Amino acid sequence: MRHPRWWQRRWVRYAALSTLLALSGLVILALVREQTGTEGFLVGLGLAVLPVPLLVGAFRWLDRVQPGPWRNLLFAFAWGACAAALIAIVANSFATRWIATATADPSSADTLGATVIAPVVEESAKAAAVLLVFLFRRRDFTGVVDGVVIAGVTATGFAFTENILYLGTAFGTDQLTGDSGIASVTAATFFVRIVLSPFAHPLFTVLTGIGFGIAALPGERQRARRVLVPVAGLLLAMSMHAFWNGSSTFGQYGFFAVYGMFMVPAFGLLTWLAVWTRQRELRAVREELPVYVYAGWLGTAEPFVLGSMRARQMAREYAAYHFGKAAGRAVAEYEGYATTLALLRRRGRRGRAAADFMARERELLTELWSRRELVRPAMEYAARTAAPGGWRPGYAGYAAPAHGAAVPYTAHNPYRN
Repeated sequence: MRHPRWWQRRWVRYAALSTLLALSGLVILALVREQTGTEGFLVGLGLAVLPVPLLVGAFRWLDRVQPGPWRNLLFAFAWGACAAALIAIVANSFATRWIATATADPSSADTLGATVIAPVVEESAKAAAVLLVFLFRRRDFTGVVDGVVIAGVTATGFAFTENILYLGTAFGTDQLTGDSGIASVTAATFFVRIVLSPFAHPLFTVLTGIGFGIAALPGERQRARRVLVPVAGLLLAMSMHAFWNGSSTFGQYGFFAVYGMFMVPAFGLLTWLAVWTRQRELRAVREELPVYVYAGWLGTAEPFVLGSMRARQMAREYAAYHFGKAAGRAVAEYEGYATTLALLRRRGRRGRAAADFMARERELLTELWSRRELVRPAMEYAARTAAPGGWRPGYAGYAAPAHGAAVPYTAHNPYRN
């Protein structure tokens, strides 16, 4: 085997990406501070950060069934706040100035830039983060929920930087006019962007994430679908973004009409879809894991516990309380690996297994086996406590390694129950 060249090494890629994001962050910081002033920047920063924990927490809650690594979320947020925001500011400013010069009509240039240029540039810049995770973290990107979470966190980072700019500029305007309080431009901007529509950017970009999530589901032979569906999601995100930006041109109450009749129902529909997908994953856990109980890998109560968010939490809390925080983390890891295993087997049963199905299945089973002794008491407790009337069937325990093997392994046909 040939050794990878220096530019192919993982640490080199990580260093290059970290440097790119850091430089983008410094440049965007300088640009925003130049436009808002130091005082305006600090005010904008303090106000813009308020919805960030709520939005990131909501997406993390959605991802609790099969939690992805934090590094993916950190990358997504950093890309949205730094790289995507920088691309958007530079490209939007250049395009608007060019249109104004070409048409000699600055007012029309601003309108065209907001309704046409900005949606295309901004959604493409945010979609780049989803694409990078999809390509280079494919093992962590297995379905619609993963796409929604990565896209939503990326858009949250983008909206954070954009809100600093808008709120800081509004504060500077108030400083010049002397306005303050509820009648100020800062208060109005805060109400519209932070209170009324903090979910706007995540809502747009989530459509792109859904497209990539659907593309992660089909088998390897459906390559056309894997390309067309993300593109369709991106185009839909651009269209919704353009419609939202153009609402201010629909008359005096156009903004509120679009908000109430379009944005709120769309937000509710996508929220329902995300929660339904999460429940579908839990059902897959309950349906797919019993085969590993029969093979001796899991205890009889575990499909029930792992298929219930309440029972999962009980297991984590029990392990952390009785055996320490490390045990609680081990149970959380166990739950994540078991969920990944269940979804992997479901794809295999439906004829969507990749070529590495057997190797990946064994890898996940090995991770579960290495934590079995620490996890077993927590699983038993959660089953007894969370099940209606308590868990009655006897706990089968774990099968001993066969034929002196370090880890037992039973190959499962991915196309058969």
